[in-house]
Amino acid sequence: MRIARFRHEDAIAYGILDEGELIVLAGDPMFAGYDTTGERVPVGEVTLLAPVIPRSKVVCVGKNYLDHAAEMGSEAPGEPLLFLKPNTAVIGPDEPIVRPWQSERTDYEGELAVVMGRIAKNVTAHAALDYVFGYTIGNDVTARDLQRSDGQWARAKGFDTFCPLGPVIETEFDLAGGATLTSRVNGEVRQRGAISDMIHSVPAIIEYVSAAFTLLPGDVILTGTPAGVGPFVAGDVVEIEIDGLGILRNTARDAESPR
Repeated sequence: MRIARFRHEDAIAYGILDEGELIVLAGDPMFAGYDTTGERVPVGEVTLLAPVIPRSKVVCVGKNYLDHAAEMGSEAPGEPLLFLKPNTAVIGPDEPIVRPWQSERTDYEGELAVVMGRIAKNVTAHAALDYVFGYTIGNDVTARDLQRSDGQWARAKGFDTFCPLGPVIETEFDLAGGATLTSRVNGEVRQRGAISDMIHSVPAIIEYVSAAFTLLPGDVILTGTPAGVGPFVAGDVVEIEIDGLGILRNTARDAESPR
């Protein structure tokens, strides 16, 4: 089932995607279930929004693909390498990624995003997927120069607009289905990797994360990126595609310096 969050006629609603139309839901399905209003709206008449705004946090996993760790000049960590993005970094499909004036290089990082559906604390890997609401696509936008100069990642990963999510949440995504992640800039393929090539699996990540942080419904986990990360500039169109989840598309622009 594909769940969208959208704006229509100045109202924000949720819907189930069904052959070019949205079956409008009575509320947020994560909390209110799947009761419908009886209304159907053509997708072409709505603006798709980020399918979820995390209640508290976006938890990210760094260097979770061997080829990406190698291209960054390091070995893959033995345990998941965690960092956080604020929920104010989240934007939806077709919203602009704003390149901050403080940075001279911003990079795309296409990733599978896990959307939590239940409160999770000290969850075992065996039970982890029972706590997942669904999956979507994420772009872990990074100010690469600031990541290197700061010595830690909070600012470089956390600017406003640095966490595009979408276009929808797929509640029945098959992690073992052989899905491929592809990133493109202006139509040119820059990344292509198999989701199955993750070093740490989604259940293992949830176990590890929930041992440190209580995960709330709506929190998002970004699971890492394959090799091929690189820069984009103002005017570039960045697309992240995952088989079965659609295409997340955003255009970049430069922020105006306040100085």
